[in-house]
Amino acid sequence: MHADRPQPSFVLVNPQMGENIGAAARGMWNFGLDRMRLVDPRDGWPNPSAVAMASGAGRLLDEAQLFGSTQEAIADCTYVMATTARPRGMTKPVFSPERAMQEAAKRLSAGERVAVLFGPERAGLENSDIAQANAIISVPVNPAFPSLNLAQCVLLTAYEWRRQTEEVTNETVEMAGTEWATGDEMAHLAKHYEDRLDEAGFFFPEAKADGMKRNLRNLWSRLPLTRADVQMLHGILRQMVRWKERGE
Repeated sequence: MHADRPQPSFVLVNPQMGENIGAAARGMWNFGLDRMRLVDPRDGWPNPSAVAMASGAGRLLDEAQLFGSTQEAIADCTYVMATTARPRGMTKPVFSPERAMQEAAKRLSAGERVAVLFGPERAGLENSDIAQANAIISVPVNPAFPSLNLAQCVLLTAYEWRRQTEEVTNETVEMAGTEWATGDEMAHLAKHYEDRLDEAGFFFPEAKADGMKRNLRNLWSRLPLTRADVQMLHGILRQMVRWKERGE
């Protein structure tokens, strides 16, 4: 069963290898897309190689719609975008994948039906296919090597869809069961080290002692330590002091 949330249909036009169809399904499902349409796959359909490569996304293959032509595959769509890496000499809007998926999300939320065309592995979409699209998606690739594998292009576009329709956390820290150290815990750690270093004669000469202590406190304040880190640093210093005392 398809997900209820509106989403674009990804249309694979004349895909040649079952493995690439399976990899495309896997990439789609990685980012929550499950509307796959196939136009006249070269090696027929269903394809065991596609199932083997899908690795957990086999449902997309089971539910994929099969069509005899691009025109039939997009007949119910109100807006179609075609992926291509080559200039085609056609007057159409040309979107980056990011901008394309922004446009898709906007149109889908307004009740439209959106499709994205992906061409066969050998040479991409034919001009006759692109002529049926409302806009072009052009990936900013290395101009000296613009060719993208079918599944790679599907994955990239699906990723941009996810970015435009889901809240993305750009950075986080895995705390691994601990918490950030508090100001009081950091102050206690700083004093512990300062006291032991003072006893060891580290702050020398006396005229520079205050500046050295200030630099050390500044160092502690810059470190993003967790409570586990603080406990470990206390333990290291205690063990070093015990080791020194045993040697005396």
